[in-house]
Amino acid sequence: MAPLLVTAVAIVVVVLLVVVFVRRGASTSTRTAPAPRRAAPSGSAGGFGPTGIGARVRAAFGSSAHGDPWAAMEDVLLKADVGPRATADLLARLRTRGGGDPVELLRNEIVDVLGPERPVDLDAPGLDVILVVGVNGSGKTTTIGKLAGRLVRDGKRVSLAAADTFRAAAGEQLEVWAQRAGAQLVSQDRGADPSAVAYDAVTSATARQVDVLLVDTAGRLHTKEPLMQELAKVKRVIEKAGGTVTETLLVLDAQTGQNGIAQARAFTDAVDVTGVILTKTDGSARGGIVLAVREELDLPIRYVGVGEGPDDLRPFDPAAFADRLLA
Repeated sequence: MAPLLVTAVAIVVVVLLVVVFVRRGASTSTRTAPAPRRAAPSGSAGGFGPTGIGARVRAAFGSSAHGDPWAAMEDVLLKADVGPRATADLLARLRTRGGGDPVELLRNEIVDVLGPERPVDLDAPGLDVILVVGVNGSGKTTTIGKLAGRLVRDGKRVSLAAADTFRAAAGEQLEVWAQRAGAQLVSQDRGADPSAVAYDAVTSATARQVDVLLVDTAGRLHTKEPLMQELAKVKRVIEKAGGTVTETLLVLDAQTGQNGIAQARAFTDAVDVTGVILTKTDGSARGGIVLAVREELDLPIRYVGVGEGPDDLRPFDPAAFADRLLA
């Protein structure tokens, strides 16, 4: 019986070993099998991210399977955050254009809506004050740093005012950008009166014969004093100190959607916004907010942010924007 028992045990062990090796082999092959590659998005480098608007518009007009092509185009534009009013105006004008490539016709209309480039004009003698506004998270402070760098490279003497005294580390963040750009920084302790910071910055910039003063402002919705009232006060104090607000630039996140229109209206009512800087366009597939801002509020786009680097703030080019939006 003993030899039979030993033989049976040996057979069981062999069977178990075979099962283990088979399972291990299957697991290994599963782990090492290459996963299917996902197609990388195209057309996103260096500017507005991929949208597919052009392809979808052309498909809508090229196949009867899509039903009413104008309704399909309307749907495409609305999903790109062009907005109801701007979309309706575009479609009305396109319907009067007659035949032709629908994408090319749409591109031309977009360029017409956005108008010619309207860069910031800072060639007048004396101190130019640029008040920069926008909600938290829009990239406002970073944009100020990039704009300061551009102006310094253009030969301007630049000063920055850290008037966002509410947000933690806002002053420290602006200080890093000031050092990087080669600009002067005027700041006070956290919680200080933003208007006092602005006043000191104007008097300091005037004494130092600075060309451009960029004023960073708070972007939260409510503090001790409502935000819009505070911004209006900052502007009044700047003028009282002898400065002239040449530009009031609103920083908008390209991915914010139609909320951007509400933001733009609120800031315009408070401080007479003169232009928009659109940020985070490198990863956005919904840059149509530019058209909505232009159509509904008649505000020019001054600059666009196309990346995270110090040099990734560029003057707005309507033709380039239209090409990338429709790519």
